Amino acid sequence: MKKFSTFLIAAAAVPLAVLASLTGCALREFGQAPKDVSSYENLPYFADGKFRNLEGDTPFYPDRVRGGKPSRYRHLFPSPNAPEVPLPIVKLDKNAFAETPEELAVTWLGHASLIIELEGKRFLVDPIFDNAAPIPFAVPRYVPPPLKRKELPLPDVVLITHDHYDHLEYATIRHFKDKETLFIVPLGVGSHLLKWGVPPEKIRELGWSDEFSENGIRIVAEPAVHFSARTWSSRNDTLWASYVLKGNQRQVFISGDTGYSEHFRDIGAKHGPFDIAFFEIDAWNPGWPKSHLFPAEVIRAYHDVRAASLMPVHWGVFDLALHPWDESIRMVAALADEDGNVNLITPRMGQKWIPGTTTVSRWWENLPGINNLNLPAP
Repeated sequence: MKKFSTFLIAAAAVPLAVLASLTGCALREFGQAPKDVSSYENLPYFADGKFRNLEGDTPFYPDRVRGGKPSRYRHLFPSPNAPEVPLPIVKLDKNAFAETPEELAVTWLGHASLIIELEGKRFLVDPIFDNAAPIPFAVPRYVPPPLKRKELPLPDVVLITHDHYDHLEYATIRHFKDKETLFIVPLGVGSHLLKWGVPPEKIRELGWSDEFSENGIRIVAEPAVHFSARTWSSRNDTLWASYVLKGNQRQVFISGDTGYSEHFRDIGAKHGPFDIAFFEIDAWNPGWPKSHLFPAEVIRAYHDVRAASLMPVHWGVFDLALHPWDESIRMVAALADEDGNVNLITPRMGQKWIPGTTTVSRWWENLPGINNLNLPAP
């Protein structure tokens, strides 16, 4: 009997230990909300202790969710929307990156993660190398990243658009916290970084239309239409943003996660034209119509900002909105062809693109995927 009791105690201890481990992991990943919001109170996009879109809150309509009501547990299991075959990525290591960055070059690491080289400076944008949730096995990747975190070249700037888990990763921030790099983030996001050990002098927080300049490069934060949260109670405690990177000769636009609004036209008038614009193309759904860009809105926004080239991002890695993995890119490519005035740039994950030099292909077209392109209305 004593042995049986010991067995029961041991058996019960295992799930409790697992639960304790997951809880500790989640608490670490949560970060922390800004402790002092007094400097935000006069901003037109801050009210009642929260940041907000100038157009109002991003709505959610459960009755309109495409694909039916999603299970709250779906991110804990393999996605039915994942690729049927391994995706053709370009494997990288530290030797793939020259010590001196190019005048203009881009390496897409998958989802919204980018290495942008601009006039001798290197920017690491929204770097994610693991899953997109505060516990290890939730929201898994379809495909591994093209390089390991430890193989990343040292960036001059780590640039974060907002604090969702598919854009802001604890482990990557910790990887760079003691290195000679600068972290540029929207207002309030610096609180997470401070919690994770980044020295305050290495953090620059920007509000919409704020800018930071160093060594001939201007970084301007501009609006996006989205929301923020790392816990159920922290929605809109921190800001979200798009970015303009301006060199002496070249400049690029990063949309961040966003719905469509007049802010694109304003950015094009204020800062355009751009050599290239990076637009998020996935996670749209009629059930949350202003949180992400629908395919037709991607093309419209590209013309609004007056960019020479369009590189789609925020796709091909995670199942965030009930899409087959390649649905969004196929739709955007079809609409670009129909438009006739879109220079669509679609490198493989890990492939370095240099304008006028690199040849890219529509590599997803010969892989198993969807065939029916019913374009959704915005």
